[in-house]
Amino acid sequence: MTTPLIVGIGGTTRPGSSSELAVRTALAAAERRGARTEHFGGGFLASLPHYAPENPERTPAQRRLVAAVRAADGLVIGSPGYHGGVSGLVKNALDLLEDLRGDERVYFDGRAVGLVVTAAGWQACGTTLSALRDTVHALRGWPTPLGVTLNSAQTPLFDATGECLDASAATQLDLLGEQVHGFAVRQGRPAAAEAVRAA
Repeated sequence: MTTPLIVGIGGTTRPGSSSELAVRTALAAAERRGARTEHFGGGFLASLPHYAPENPERTPAQRRLVAAVRAADGLVIGSPGYHGGVSGLVKNALDLLEDLRGDERVYFDGRAVGLVVTAAGWQACGTTLSALRDTVHALRGWPTPLGVTLNSAQTPLFDATGECLDASAATQLDLLGEQVHGFAVRQGRPAAAEAVRAA
């Protein structure tokens, strides 16, 4: 197959947030194994208008996100756990992917999706990961066996350069990237042809 494309979605309005850096770390693990990656971080997500299903008009940023996911062979999605649930920025981006409903390969069909949650406490980690898995199932994707939850209240997770400081977290994020990449390779059906058909 051609080199798989893994798309990352996740971050907050704060530059260098732990959720954004966690997604980047998992994408870097996929890159080390031969993937191409594209990341839509918090700044990008914050630029997206609220999804309005009755309005078919799309901004260039909205079209860029939809096109990237359409072309993706796998995804990594990360969210902070805000009050036990997915952040509004991430949920708005996922709602926009309703634009993929008419594709031959609808939504996330046939693709593995790695999930990462960061929160200041384990309870929000668990409930947010469960909510993300439910959303991925609704979008016909396959959550990877490993879902990574990181408690940002326990220890600094990343340094100022974005390097993961916690050995356990680094190992889990590496495995997450490996699972998403490995599934894309084994699936052996690159998304490029679908993206061309839908363009």
